[in-house]
Formats: sequence, C-alpha cells, structure tokens
Amino acid sequence: MLVSAAVFQDLVLAVHILGVVVGFGVTFAYPIFFRVGSRLEPGAMPWFFRMMQLLTRQLVYPGLLIVLVCGIYLASQKHQFSAFYVQWGFFAVVAIGALEGGLIAPRVRKLIVVSQRELAAAPVAGAGPSSAFSFSGDYRAVFNQLSIAGAAQSLIVILTVFFMATHAGA
Repeated sequence: MLVSAAVFQDLVLAVHILGVVVGFGVTFAYPIFFRVGSRLEPGAMPWFFRMMQLLTRQLVYPGLLIVLVCGIYLASQKHQFSAFYVQWGFFAVVAIGALEGGLIAPRVRKLIVVSQRELAAAPVAGAGPSSAFSFSGDYRAVFNQLSIAGAAQSLIVILTVFFMATHAGA
C-alpha cells in the first residue's frame, strides 16, 4: 500500500507539472505572435485573438484548475499548507485567474472587435503584405494593456516554477 501511495503522489505531481506546461506554455509564445503578426500580417490579428480566446478556454483555464487540484492534494499529503512555496502557489493560481478573467480576456475580446473594425475600414492595400496599414492608437492602447498583463502573468509563472523547483520536497 505504501508503494502505491508513493506512486500515486508521483503521478499527481506529474499531472501537476503537465498542467503548468500545457496550460501556460502557449502563453509564452503570444508576444512573438503579437509583434510579428502586427507587423507582417495585420489582417491575421482578429484570427489570432480569437485563437488566443480559444486556447485560454481549452488550455489555460483547465491547466489552472489541474494545477490547483493537484497542488491541494500534494500539499495535503505532505502537510505543507504553511510552507511559503505552497502559499505562493495559491497566490499564483488566484493571481493568474484574476489576470486572465479580469484583464486579459476582456482585452482580447476588445481587440477582436477593434482589429476587425479597423481592418474593415482600411483602404484596400496594393500588392504585398499590408505594410501600409497601421492600427489606431485605441488598438495600441488596449494591446499595450494586454501585453503588460501577459508579462505579469508570465512573471508569476516563472517565479512559481522557480519556487516550486527550489523549495518543494526540501
């Protein structure tokens, strides 16, 4: 029984780690898509923001839930709820959920609408990529807010991985 409990804890730990990798790994690619897409193919930005919305619903939110549930199980098995790294983990889950739901998701929705509207109102460009097109100040303001929130989220994920790697199991 002792061996199977240890094996189960290892399985839960693996699922916990996979929740982080799958749930948040894609978010580290967003800044590349933001900068390159806006510059090379602004017409693709509404599609990108819709895809970001889909990935959030199908990867980020479920990943966050998996991380929380597995983290609670692991902390309870090791009686570690008072440990800093566990408390930080709870903070990270709440902060990432709040950033996603309160800042990132609303700005993504707004960018879908604004980018579609601005692209529809733009004059038809000549041959070649949409180099003559430039998004408005309104778009850039919301885009910058999204970028800052995304950077904050990435920093929280990085710090959490660091704290877990250096303190969990110690």
